[in-house]
Amino acid sequence: MITGRQVRAARALLNWKQERLAEKALVALTALKRLESERRLQVHEGTRDQVRRALETAGILFIESDRGRGVMLLHETGSATAPAQGYRA
Repeated sequence: MITGRQVRAARALLNWKQERLAEKALVALTALKRLESERRLQVHEGTRDQVRRALETAGILFIESDRGRGVMLLHETGSATAPAQGYRA
């Protein structure tokens, strides 16, 4: 199960605002805000799943181990984020 922290971190890696993720995941902005809340508000599992799938489609990998949870950007796509100025591959 993904956490609000992971979703916020994934959005930061993609340089996405909440509105963009809600649009990509086809969920209400208020539902996304509930998911990302530090207060651990209840969220429908379908909402959580749609958000996870939208982020994974954008190149996010959700990581969970006995040492903790996190996210990783597997690749950058034109729709996710533009390379920083001066970046060379």
